[in-house]
Amino acid sequence: MAQATTWDEPWQDQVVKGADHFVLAKVTEHDEKKGLTVTILRSLDGSNLAGSIAITDFYLLDICSTSGGHGPEFHVEKADTCYFFLKKNPQGTYSLATPTTGFATVRQNKVAATYRHSYHQALVPQAVYEPTMTAIFNHYHGKSYDATFIKSFLNQTLALPPATINEESMATFFLQHAALETIYHLGLTDFYALVQPFLRDSQNFHAQISAARALTPTNTPEAKQQLLALLKDKTTTDFTKTVAVWTLAAYKPIELKPELQKLAKHASTEENGFGGNIMDPRVCTHMPSVKDALAKLTEQL
Repeated sequence: MAQATTWDEPWQDQVVKGADHFVLAKVTEHDEKKGLTVTILRSLDGSNLAGSIAITDFYLLDICSTSGGHGPEFHVEKADTCYFFLKKNPQGTYSLATPTTGFATVRQNKVAATYRHSYHQALVPQAVYEPTMTAIFNHYHGKSYDATFIKSFLNQTLALPPATINEESMATFFLQHAALETIYHLGLTDFYALVQPFLRDSQNFHAQISAARALTPTNTPEAKQQLLALLKDKTTTDFTKTVAVWTLAAYKPIELKPELQKLAKHASTEENGFGGNIMDPRVCTHMPSVKDALAKLTEQL
């Protein structure tokens, strides 16, 4: 029998909200089953966590299947330098979110960053990742952050035309992904106009997803109509439509219930998800169909 352990991977906001600490650390010991020993290089959460600590388990691991006693393993390697989101556990050691998220590896001043979900990572400069993710951590934990840096980064990055996913513009694409997701996490409403070109970029579903998420704090009639337009557009991917429904749900748009019910009648029932390799342990990560997402929203209104 093939050995398989799979889990439902959490989204980045769940990871950050559930963590007690955000640090930069170097892995000094690695045992794929027992855990990691890391040396803190920088504490970024204001707690001054320092020294050598043990990471021994996981705080958001929602197991879907196990086989042959093959449990979850630590995927970080010895000598890696990573940003870690850590939660203090009852044993006095620390926990990661899952084996595949809650850390971001640094190589040559570039970070393999998760702003949305570990299935959708971005390679961004360390000089961008650290201040944006520190701001996101601080925001979710009720602390202040460097709003001047954030405003400058967002204005400069989103003033550029939406980048395409190719070798020449990939660096800009990743920065724009980080910028749009930062708007979502920080709940910012001052960048609505800058988000619009990305919401209309039907050639790049990643940009549309991030733009739909970035509208979450902007509960206005115009924003609602923009999201409804995405739901009605036959060229919009099902994944993007489900995210648009989630953003609408944040608005609690009671006045749109009849229109949403009408859309639900003809909405896609196709299986929705991140795709990827069937051998990936995150394979059971749940994503509702557009019809199911709309049905849930209308039931709540």
